[in-house]
Amino acid sequence: MRKRYLVLSGTLLMFCGVSGAEKHPALAKPAVTSGQAAPVQVVAPTIAVPPSAASEPAVRVLLIPDRETILGASMSGRLAELSPRPGEKVSKGQIVARFDCKEPQARRDMAIAELQSARLSHEGKIRLQGLQSAAELDVELAAAAVTKAQAQLGVAKAQLSLCGVAAPFAGRVVKWHAKPYQGVNVGAPLIEIVSDAAPRVKANVPSKWLVWLKPGTRFEIDIEENGKRYRAQVKQLNGRVDSVSQTIEIEAVLLDNVSALMPGMSGTALFHHAL
Repeated sequence: MRKRYLVLSGTLLMFCGVSGAEKHPALAKPAVTSGQAAPVQVVAPTIAVPPSAASEPAVRVLLIPDRETILGASMSGRLAELSPRPGEKVSKGQIVARFDCKEPQARRDMAIAELQSARLSHEGKIRLQGLQSAAELDVELAAAAVTKAQAQLGVAKAQLSLCGVAAPFAGRVVKWHAKPYQGVNVGAPLIEIVSDAAPRVKANVPSKWLVWLKPGTRFEIDIEENGKRYRAQVKQLNGRVDSVSQTIEIEAVLLDNVSALMPGMSGTALFHHAL
């Protein structure tokens, strides 16, 4: 009986030892072979790695014209001429659109005739006044008629000057918004022109760059259309940060020869401070 009890007790102890090790793994000790040292568990320290510049978002840039405009119709009427064609050059002051102005020309001629008649009447009243055949009031009324005719002639000439639309600066024609011989109303878009001066650079950069990005900061641009790299310099920063995208708009000028660049080209900006 004692032997059975001892065997059962040993079995019970072994069972309890296994159960305790399973429930509490920390209590279980690794087996150590005689002559070997217990293995030492090494925990690697956590190192905070600062974000690199490669994690910064790519900054896209767009080339915009130095000046651009859409010239509108200065009068209602029918277009008699529209030139030059899109892609062609235009000089400052060149007439790019003409209207059929037969009616304004007739009004001008009529105003010239009325002015001449008023002057003759005024001169006649002055002679009659010298002969004491006309009152002072008649002479003054004739002089007022001359002034009125001169004003009407000025209005007719001003209307006639609206028959031609001139380019405000030298550049290239981008698009026609109307066609020759088409009837248009006042203010209708006619022709779009961009300046032939060096294009400017526009980009949106992260607002956190404001700690080092200032007017005068230089950077480089890779243009996709021709695969070339150009130097640029920040000219001005927008006065407001976009609260949604956390970016700020900047404008820059190109420092290299830009004869091969055109407005509308795009690329990627390379800020060496961020690299």
